[in-house]
Amino acid sequence: MSSSNHSSPSSFILTGIPGLEDAHFWIAFPFCTMYLTAVLGNITLLLVIRMDPSLHTPMFYFLSMLAALDLVLTTSTMPKLLSIFWFHSHEISFEGCVAQMFFIHTFSITESGVLLTMAFDRYLAICKPLHYSAILTGPTITKLGLAAVVRGIATVIPGICMVSSLSYCGPHVIHHSYCEHMSVVKLACGDTRRNSIYGITVAIAVVGSDSSFIAVSYMLILREVIGLSSREARLKSFGTCGSHIGVILLFYTPALFSFYTQRWGQSIPPQLHILMADLYLLVPPMLNPLIYGMRTKQIRDRVTILERQEGSEYGAAGLPSGLNVYESRHFRG
Repeated sequence: MSSSNHSSPSSFILTGIPGLEDAHFWIAFPFCTMYLTAVLGNITLLLVIRMDPSLHTPMFYFLSMLAALDLVLTTSTMPKLLSIFWFHSHEISFEGCVAQMFFIHTFSITESGVLLTMAFDRYLAICKPLHYSAILTGPTITKLGLAAVVRGIATVIPGICMVSSLSYCGPHVIHHSYCEHMSVVKLACGDTRRNSIYGITVAIAVVGSDSSFIAVSYMLILREVIGLSSREARLKSFGTCGSHIGVILLFYTPALFSFYTQRWGQSIPPQLHILMADLYLLVPPMLNPLIYGMRTKQIRDRVTILERQEGSEYGAAGLPSGLNVYESRHFRG
């Protein structure tokens, strides 16, 4: 019995949102709507960028990376979360929990890196326009994307190995909607200081460095934009950068709230903390395509063209509405 208690469990129990168990069924409906909106929006964004050669530029390549990462982040958590809320499927295998933890943290760090490269892209476009195409070539964009992914994997793997090597005793109940690193570590027996220190160090290093470089980029951009003589050019630059800043705030604000609450927010109600942690993986992926779709003229124009093309192809393919079918048969008769 002692040996079985101090080993890796076969499974964990995810509670969902503590204190709101009675409302899980109804909370799942807006969560499901946001998830479907995120999936549809990001897939649409990827298809629009792929189908339009005029959008094959560094800015939209980075936007494609962001959309792909958002799809992975939401899909790694939302199906299981909805099954908890609707079907009371609280159990998750140990391997499944570790895999979910890997995807959440790896692709969150990767997304932070992509946001940093997007800030660098805007800096070059506005502050160094003559060198833009020479610096951000196809191979360079690929290397930047791969660097963000490799950094995410290399950063998370040691933490995953430490979690997998821990012994777990007592009830294997995770008071969360998904397998978040510290929520799992809290169930372990013995000394877990290494895990805590590593988690804090990674969070401070990644978020601190990325957000600092992003802030510096936008300070340089702001200085350059203010110096532009044309009011139209200033408004265009502010509009392009405004979308990116909105996405950055959507990503980092709930992430930092969740991180600090998990460690030092004992006075914050657990249901608020878990709800914010859930929304952190749901709201940014849902709003990112809407923000870029509404604020980026090229994407708006391309979506409008595609809609018109689909409408014309629908009619040209001999698939008219029921009224037109009736009319065509009438005239043939």
